Amino acid sequence: MDIYINVKNFGPIEKAEIDLRPLTVFVGESNTGKTYLAALIYAFHKHFEGIPQLPWASSTASYFSLDYRSRDRYPQRQREALEQEMLEILEKLNTPGCPFKFSDLPQKMCDMLEYRLTDQENFPDELKRCFDFEAVSKLIRFTGSRSNEMKVSLSVRNRDQTCWNFEVRDAGSGDPTITGHINPDTILLEAKRKTEFQEISDVERLLRTLGTEQWQKADSYYLPAARSGIMQSHGVIATALIKRATRIGLDRFEVSTFSGMIADFMEQIVNYRESTTSPKSIRRVAEQLEAELLEGRIEVKRPTSEGYPEFLYRPDQSEETLRMSHASAMVSELAPLVFLLQSTVGRGDLLIIEEPESHLHPGAQTKIAQTLARLVRAGVRVVITTHSNYLLQQIGNLIREGELRKQGESTNESTDYLKKEEVGAWQFYKNEPVTELPFDLVEGIEPEDHLDIAEDLYNRSAGLQNRIEQTKEGNAVESE
Repeated sequence: MDIYINVKNFGPIEKAEIDLRPLTVFVGESNTGKTYLAALIYAFHKHFEGIPQLPWASSTASYFSLDYRSRDRYPQRQREALEQEMLEILEKLNTPGCPFKFSDLPQKMCDMLEYRLTDQENFPDELKRCFDFEAVSKLIRFTGSRSNEMKVSLSVRNRDQTCWNFEVRDAGSGDPTITGHINPDTILLEAKRKTEFQEISDVERLLRTLGTEQWQKADSYYLPAARSGIMQSHGVIATALIKRATRIGLDRFEVSTFSGMIADFMEQIVNYRESTTSPKSIRRVAEQLEAELLEGRIEVKRPTSEGYPEFLYRPDQSEETLRMSHASAMVSELAPLVFLLQSTVGRGDLLIIEEPESHLHPGAQTKIAQTLARLVRAGVRVVITTHSNYLLQQIGNLIREGELRKQGESTNESTDYLKKEEVGAWQFYKNEPVTELPFDLVEGIEPEDHLDIAEDLYNRSAGLQNRIEQTKEGNAVESE
């Protein structure tokens, strides 16, 4: 599926038109809107339970399945109507050479999805939660114009077909306006299939058949820029919040609130439970990250069944563990990525990482690029914000590796690679539209401002060197 996001006058962003790739990269100066757009993607993903071929398809299918199984409780006329509808669906499913479309689903199911899509409260509430604003109008970009209007939209396409779209507008005069539409001709099952559905009871199997990747619910995870400090002090923060979350505490203090991403991240830490729900391919990425970058293991200690987990670092060849506050900043930065990959992240999930290069040596920054490529290979959709030229250069090398593989060759230096079409990079500017940074075989992914800064540094260096040489020559002449 192709996922397109358009924004206008949103936060610091004047205009942006992007499409999500398996690896999406946001670069640019600070305060240009990279985090705003990443947070919007997170809000979309949370609200729609992923961004599937149809919104909320998984939960809607489950609801209809329960509704059908409970049909004996309905009056006879309603029960007969439901069974007749299912017979019609079976007939469409068993028509040779005809695709099964959204409009072929039960009418109740179609109406429910359309109604949820245009609900005027739920998504604005998610925006306010994620950005920690009391009103959506606070997200409108300030330009000095009273008629300024914010617009954010989402469009999901499969091949050349638009499956559904969604749009939010806010002119600051009141509640935002929500519009959306699901294409009734969206193809859910291709025409090439054998006749498999025989009885009304096959509705359960119908819904399982529709439970393909396009329908599956996907989770999302956001690693904020402040993750290192949170990892080092989450127990203290959680305890302080609990102590203040009483009537006396609330009366004595003016309580600040977290953005939705920070709150969700805190909840994942406090409620962490070791599990093996992540696929082996994703857990393998975590193991490689520990071995190649951390040179040790992240361990979890829970004092009691009700206590907060304590994340510890055990260096290789050491019998002692270190608390996060005693480990290096790099360990605190990467520890949450490790435990998410070990326990919860699955194929098709979204992982947003702000500045994955933070507190990393340039050599480690190139290795974290390999981690991102491995996640893409394992089926995780990744969005990052970055200021690191080392990270971008290594991503360029991984794309070159992918181009060699397309031609049946490889450098044999690494099994890590990215396909050119899997990577999308966008440059953010102040008071200008966001633009795409296309991959160049020679330059790779090279932001314009990085080139300008490098040129300015070189010119400054050359100028100072010339002045030093001239001063030396002048002093030599004077001494003669």
